[in-house]
Amino acid sequence: MNSPENLRIALYQCQPLPLDVAGNLARLEAQAALAAEQGAAVLVLPEMFTTGYNIGAEAVARLAEPADGPTARRVAAIARHLGIALCYGYPEKGKGEQVFNSAQLIDAHGQPLLNYRKRQLFGALDRQQFDEGDASERVATLAGWPVGLQICYDIEFPEGTRRLAQAGAELVLVPTANMAGFEFIAQVTVRARAWESQCFVAYANYIGQEGELAYCGLSSVNGPSGSRAEAPASESTLLVVTLDRAELTKSRRENPYLQDLRVFVTQPQG
Repeated sequence: MNSPENLRIALYQCQPLPLDVAGNLARLEAQAALAAEQGAAVLVLPEMFTTGYNIGAEAVARLAEPADGPTARRVAAIARHLGIALCYGYPEKGKGEQVFNSAQLIDAHGQPLLNYRKRQLFGALDRQQFDEGDASERVATLAGWPVGLQICYDIEFPEGTRRLAQAGAELVLVPTANMAGFEFIAQVTVRARAWESQCFVAYANYIGQEGELAYCGLSSVNGPSGSRAEAPASESTLLVVTLDRAELTKSRRENPYLQDLRVFVTQPQG
C-alpha cells in the first residue's frame, strides 16, 4: 500500500492527558495499532503528547528526558512491534538545565530518523517552559518520501517550511497544540504553507481543555495543490489519508515556486 508513489499517513486528534506518561504511551500504542491496521506508514501525534503541553515549567523539567531516554525506547519498541513509524511530541532534556519542546520521528524498525527542537516559541507559555531550539532543518526518508518536522508555531513562519522544501522535503509533519481563537491558522495558514512551499503538510492538534487552554482541533493533511482533509473541531479521531505523488509532481510542474524563487538581500539605506 505504501510506496514511493503513495504514502498512507494517520493523525491522532485527542484531548491532552497531562502528567500521565504511562497513560499517553498506552494511547499511543492503541492508536498506532489502529493506524497500522488501516495501512498507515506513520502516525503523527500532537505537541508534547507524552506529558501534555500546558503543565508548567516545574513539571516540564521533571518529566523531560533525553532523545534516547526511556520514553523514546518504549516508543521505538511499539513502532517495531506494530511495524509503523511514529512521530510524537515530548519534553527533551538538553545540556545542563536546558529543556526543549521537541518532536521525534522513529521509523517502523524502531530506529530514530529525526529529532527536532521547536525553534519558534509561542509567547510566555512556551518561553517559561522551554529553551529555543537552534538546529537547522533536517530531512530524512520515510518509506521513500523525504520528510521534515516542525512544531505548532513554527508553521506560522513561512521561512522554515520553505527551507525544508528546498532541502528536499515532500512531507512536513507538524505536532501541534493550537488553541481556540486561532482557527484561522489551522484552516488557512497551514494550507497556505503546503501550497507556497509545494509539499504536503500534516498537522496534528488537540481538542478539549487543558487547564485554562482550550484547543481547536481541526487536524489536517494539506496538499501542494490546495487539497485538504480535515478532522472535526471537537471530536477525538484518527484521520487517515493517502498521499499521492502524482499530485505533488503535477502541482510542482504547474506552480514552480521552488524553481522560480529568487533570493535578495536587503541593504540598509544611507
